[in-house]
Amino acid sequence: MDDVERMAVGVERKAAGRTWRLGPGLITGACNDDPSSVGTYSQIGAQFGYGLTWTLLFSYPLVVAIQEISARIGRVTGRGIAGNLRLHYPRWLAGALIGLLSVANVINLAADLSAMGAVLRLLLDAPPLLYVGVLALGSVLFELFTRYARYVAVLKWLCLSLLSYVVCAFVVEVSWREVALSLIWPRLSTQPQYLLAVVAALGTTISPYLFFWQAQQEVEAGRNGSGAGPLRSASEARVEFARIRFDTLLGMGLSSIVALFIVITSASTLHARGITTIQTAAEAAEALRAVGGRFTLLLFALGILGAGLLSLPALSNSAAYAVGELMSWPVGRSRGPRGAPAFYAAIVAATAVACALDFSGVNPMKALYLSAVLNGVIAVPLMFAMMHMCTRQAVSGALRLPRRLTALGWAATAVMAVSVLSLTVALLS
Repeated sequence: MDDVERMAVGVERKAAGRTWRLGPGLITGACNDDPSSVGTYSQIGAQFGYGLTWTLLFSYPLVVAIQEISARIGRVTGRGIAGNLRLHYPRWLAGALIGLLSVANVINLAADLSAMGAVLRLLLDAPPLLYVGVLALGSVLFELFTRYARYVAVLKWLCLSLLSYVVCAFVVEVSWREVALSLIWPRLSTQPQYLLAVVAALGTTISPYLFFWQAQQEVEAGRNGSGAGPLRSASEARVEFARIRFDTLLGMGLSSIVALFIVITSASTLHARGITTIQTAAEAAEALRAVGGRFTLLLFALGILGAGLLSLPALSNSAAYAVGELMSWPVGRSRGPRGAPAFYAAIVAATAVACALDFSGVNPMKALYLSAVLNGVIAVPLMFAMMHMCTRQAVSGALRLPRRLTALGWAATAVMAVSVLSLTVALLS
């Protein structure tokens, strides 16, 4: 064996030791079930029973593909999606997409803070805005003064809180036969409300801020691990891509299972008793207390709070990463406030504006409609750009997407485009 072969084997073994070091994909999947998403899934279950559970099975391979592509972009190039947009596409396009993403993230952040405050009020009677302020301050302090390794470890453990939704479904009475039938043989409809609910389910599952978040987490993981930096070696890339694939399959699998059990719980309790309208996650928790008792409320509330604590840093950080890379600032949680002052200032600013929206009296759930529209506007061109990036040698070099992943990525882009078009037609009609 010559020196070149020994070096290649050494790199591959070194990378193999990191294969099961999970993080970015797992945390991203857990962040996908934030409090505002819980409200959407609860409404779907309350309104349609088990009728839309098939959407979560249908969307799983699509969301896995687009998130894996996001992660590969970050790991291959050593830059996040915003950094690649700035380098390889017109400045105005990158600026417009990142500006819309930032606005949508702040609105979503405000909605999540509001939902968490409302749920805490159900458990401990106090003004919900007090909880909003405490949660916002706590989130900022956690991000400012926690070392990167501890920060990631805490986020990983918070993923476990989502399992409370699974437990919830086994506390209430569920017709598992109907659930199975709705998954494999659903009754489809062309009614406008049904189509809007399908669009809402897909739009909630495929979220643009998660593209930026997972890509940048791969950059951070590469920067803080051995063998930091963009991928160059095909042997190292092979093992790293296997890790990314497994991590993303696991994370998005957790997200889809949790979402499925939220729909099942709402369908079994609320829809079964004629409660078909739920506006927020807090309303879902309140209704579940009336139907399933305080224990069911506690389980559901634990899931909302855990998901919220995960999503707050994801929303504020993804906006800060995107703006920072666009402006060529030093970015990254591992750099600390002194090493990336503008990046951390952007995190504080995003959280402060979201908190101010809640205190201003703006209805955060109504604002979520604007956020949904903005996310739809962003998602389609962003997914097109991401797919285009992966075919350009200037971006990906020789490490381009395999055919299977390319096909699934374009399928996800097409499904999202049809969903946004359907939503636009429905809103204008």
